[in-house]
Amino acid sequence: MRILAYLVAAVCVAVTSPASAQTPDLFRDADLKLGEKLVREHRCTECHIRKVGGDGSAIYRPAGRINTPGALRGMVDYCSTELNLGLFPEEVTAVAAVLQRDHYRFGKGPAAGGRP
Repeated sequence: MRILAYLVAAVCVAVTSPASAQTPDLFRDADLKLGEKLVREHRCTECHIRKVGGDGSAIYRPAGRINTPGALRGMVDYCSTELNLGLFPEEVTAVAAVLQRDHYRFGKGPAAGGRP
């Protein structure tokens, strides 16, 4: 029975580790569902399309500009301020976490600056 418990624990760790290994500490407890909702509600993609054209995704690749999780969160906060969105800090983090997951994919750690 003890061996079975160890095997179950090992499988659980193997299944959950890859996702958490890619989540920077800054975004670990972020509410991704809330972030997705806010991106839709505030029509972020439409604004990005107006700014950079195409599908708007080129905004996520400015050379050297957004290179850490903190810089990403700071840019989301800047957008919130400039557009008078009035996002609360946890909402800014949620939106940044969605962008991290979908576009940036910074490595794990408090100051993760490199991409995997």
